[in-house]
Amino acid sequence: MDTDSDAIPVTVLSGGLGAGKTTLVNHLLRSVDERDLAVLVNDMGAVNVDAELVAEGSDLDLDDGVAELSNGCICCELQDDLETAVVRLAREREFDHLLVEASGISEPEPVARLFTTSSRVAASYDLDALVTVLDTRRFMDTFAGADVPERRGGAAGDEDGTRPLSDLLVEQLEAADLVVLNKTDLCEPAELEEAEALVTALRPDAETIRTEFSAVDPDRLLGVGLFDSAQLGDAAGWQRALEDEADGRGQRHDHGGKHEHDDDDHRHPDEVYGVESIVVRHRRPFHPERFAAFLRALSDGIVRSKGVAWIAGSDLQIEIAQAGPSVHADVRGPWIAALPEIRRDLYRSNRPDLEWHEEYGDRRTELVFIGTELEESRLRAALKDCLVTDDEWERDDEPDSPFPGEVDEDETVVLREP
Repeated sequence: MDTDSDAIPVTVLSGGLGAGKTTLVNHLLRSVDERDLAVLVNDMGAVNVDAELVAEGSDLDLDDGVAELSNGCICCELQDDLETAVVRLAREREFDHLLVEASGISEPEPVARLFTTSSRVAASYDLDALVTVLDTRRFMDTFAGADVPERRGGAAGDEDGTRPLSDLLVEQLEAADLVVLNKTDLCEPAELEEAEALVTALRPDAETIRTEFSAVDPDRLLGVGLFDSAQLGDAAGWQRALEDEADGRGQRHDHGGKHEHDDDDHRHPDEVYGVESIVVRHRRPFHPERFAAFLRALSDGIVRSKGVAWIAGSDLQIEIAQAGPSVHADVRGPWIAALPEIRRDLYRSNRPDLEWHEEYGDRRTELVFIGTELEESRLRAALKDCLVTDDEWERDDEPDSPFPGEVDEDETVVLREP
């Protein structure tokens, strides 16, 4: 990717609370000889403890090389402060590379978009890589074991501070260009292999580095040029599984007939260390209560589920997002087929590649399941049991639904929580 030679490279560090981000920053400050680093540290507290620790662990003073943003999250309420801070740093430029250490509850994508879409920021900076630091032991306990991380803090769109950290951790991994598997000394070799396989399933193109105590060679982390703005928001494992499934089948086709239950089912071919990706597609709606019960009872082996569902009695596309123990549903928008004819035709003319069924339009279910030791036949059978029956479809029942019922960006239904 071509970059401006005068632009300042930026590395954004994300990761859960206690994963080792601050330790990594201090390691880089002590280890880098040929580059002058500046550090911007974000902490949720009124006192920026991480900034103090970075300053103590380096030759930098808080007013000379370490900038701090406190009492908020740089991916949401502190976006303006972040923009002001990085513009000021560029104007006073006395460094070669900027490290942004996001708080443990920050989403990396909004931070990345600031460096790529803000004209004030993009004029001075080039995003080098989005790095997620992983507490590998905690990751395995959460997604390959029985433990669940406690819920602390909040995140964008979570005003009551009860968002499970498993949700955020998966999103941090799905956005990463490079994943630092830290605290590997606490894991067995087989667990490390499985952890890497899970990371690859969640973010197929991400590079991984195993380490203890965040001791990473700076040359493997800085100046690596891994960020690709074209893939931002579109490179997660579940998205790749859908794309590969479509490519494998060539031109998508629909089966006619009102009582055809399955459009197509597909099993992603990449299976290593027991990690699988399964794509399920249907052209028949789910019974809302049965489908909600299915989601609440998902197997512990399912690490990630994502996609859109067709719910009986609703004209809304329901987005399903599951990460470990957490499952929630949001409204993506109305089905285009449910819009008034003029609007429907306009949407279709603007989206010539839109998959369209003669009778059902764009109504469909596309779900991806990623996990370990998935019982595929049982999973598919359970989902088929959730579909409305012929009698229910003929009666055009409108059962009570636990799913969102209005187009409201703030309406999220939590179906299962830790």
